[in-house]
Amino acid sequence: MDKQQDSYMTEDTLIETVENQIADGEPKKVKETLMRLVMTGTPREEAVQWMACALAIEVSDIMKNGASFNEIRYAQHLDALPNLDWMKDE
Repeated sequence: MDKQQDSYMTEDTLIETVENQIADGEPKKVKETLMRLVMTGTPREEAVQWMACALAIEVSDIMKNGASFNEIRYAQHLDALPNLDWMKDE
């Protein structure tokens, strides 16, 4: 990955994007996931970091393959949280 691509995928940028998705309520699955994780005892900050990992998979695919954002796959990864085993496959 070149430096330009790397600069777009910083953890802070991904977290900010997830926070914006939560605030906007789009995609709806993001806010639902945050509520589910927090209600089951996950600290909010940690939950958002996990969600940023799920978003990173989509951003990476867009940047590497020129693919479109895959909201279905993103939702599947959000549904799997707190399990992060799917990151090993990417």
